[in-house]
Amino acid sequence: MPSPRIAAGVAIALLVCLVAPLPSAAQTPDPSAPPAPQQAPAAKPADAFGEEVTLPERKMIYLRGQGNWDSAFETLVDALKSVYGYLGKEGIQPAGKPLVIYTQTDDVGFEYQAAVPIAQEPKVAPQGDIAVGDAPSGKMLKFVHRGSYDDMDTTYEAITNYLDEKRLEAKDIFIEEYMTDPIETPEDQLVINVLVPTQ
Repeated sequence: MPSPRIAAGVAIALLVCLVAPLPSAAQTPDPSAPPAPQQAPAAKPADAFGEEVTLPERKMIYLRGQGNWDSAFETLVDALKSVYGYLGKEGIQPAGKPLVIYTQTDDVGFEYQAAVPIAQEPKVAPQGDIAVGDAPSGKMLKFVHRGSYDDMDTTYEAITNYLDEKRLEAKDIFIEEYMTDPIETPEDQLVINVLVPTQ
């Protein structure tokens, strides 16, 4: 007759075997279960945070506008669609990643230029809301954001803290360079370089 301690151990082992899912059952997902939420891309150790970069002088096609923070991402995506639509219609090739240049901000909204760098100016100047201008150039600090546009508050707070710690003062504009296509990429998988010109 086994001792009570061994019998209890055998009973626990049997119970674990009965409760634990079989390998084949564990591999089949429950179709009624909601899909697992996608994780925002985590910051990578090589991501720049305060790295000094120099942007070259170049031209850009842009649309100037204003928006509210509540619908900021949708506003910017629509503006970039208009810029790409113009480029496609005129047969102009982009010469860089899309940019959003914030020219003025407050607690409620912002003024911006949604832009795409180009190698050559169009033969005929754009009409209406679309314009040609000089893209931001010169020395800036680069900070990488990974994840949704709505989560950028955290990145901007970290940038502000970084500038305060280094006793640097930002100029009146800041730039977002979209390393992933903001029109096609799921919002939670965006990679955005935030470029901050300093005084």
